[in-house]
Amino acid sequence: MAYSPEVVKRARARLAQAKEDRESENRQHLAQAYARLPRIKEIDLQLRRTMAQAAQAAFLEGSDGRALLERAREENLGLQQERERLVRAHFEEGFLDETPICEICGGSGYVGSAMCECLRELCRQEQKKEVAILSGGKETFSQFKTEYYSDRVDPKYGASPRAIMELNFQNCRRYAFGFAPGAGNLLFVGGTGLGKTFLAACIARVVADRGYSVCYETAPHLFGKLERARFNPSEESHRAAAELTACDLLILDDLGTEMPGQFVTSALYSLLSDRLLAGKAMVITTNLNLDDLGRRYSPQIASRLYGAFQRLTFVGEDIRVLKTRGTLV
Repeated sequence: MAYSPEVVKRARARLAQAKEDRESENRQHLAQAYARLPRIKEIDLQLRRTMAQAAQAAFLEGSDGRALLERAREENLGLQQERERLVRAHFEEGFLDETPICEICGGSGYVGSAMCECLRELCRQEQKKEVAILSGGKETFSQFKTEYYSDRVDPKYGASPRAIMELNFQNCRRYAFGFAPGAGNLLFVGGTGLGKTFLAACIARVVADRGYSVCYETAPHLFGKLERARFNPSEESHRAAAELTACDLLILDDLGTEMPGQFVTSALYSLLSDRLLAGKAMVITTNLNLDDLGRRYSPQIASRLYGAFQRLTFVGEDIRVLKTRGTLV
């Protein structure tokens, strides 16, 4: 699961702070114990001395070395037992336990070259926060209401908008909760105010919560990133553009609302080609139909969008307008 460098950076900073907080707390507890029971400090000093003696004995050969090592071990054991009795008698359980922030990696965030689960969990949390900021809300599947759609059969579709949207909802939910590499692509097509952005944001939250990296971008913002990487190159702009190809799921919202032009057409074609070739999943929402896409971009792009994506058609009346009228609560 490829998290962006910025997400990993923030997660590592949080882990480092948590590690420092834990170590600071341990130091404070030890200082309190020394002040309350000076004998504990004496024992700790003696333990360090016996450990040094044991290390020296390990380099001595013959019976003298073995005898010195054994005496150091016995003294060390006796001191540890005395310390444990004092701590149990005078402090609450765990007060002087110097357990690391993570017992697996010690708080480094990595086991060898592999990311530890403690850091991975922080990455998931940072990813979720980033998706929440970019999508601009707190959409969840539980908030989706099919009552917003008419239950009268539309002759054009042979079904009611409510039935169609219920099917779309189930497809989106299944896609999000079953997401895995190679999950495929979704194309949301339909007019404004029908729930495309809402369900796309729901998918983003669930997929991010399950530990996958998600880039959620509106079309104008996405093409702005690609344009800066092309015409105003910098390490930051190249990294931002690379994330659009590397993330596990790319959500491109409101395709067709960006300023049209040759660069946009070329950039969209390259982005689609790169992600399709890599088997990276996409969810794209648009108000444009197949003919509109072909005219605005190119027949090749329209063909890829309709051929490599599962198309979900959103139907009904603009929910925002119905709410304004007071038709919906």
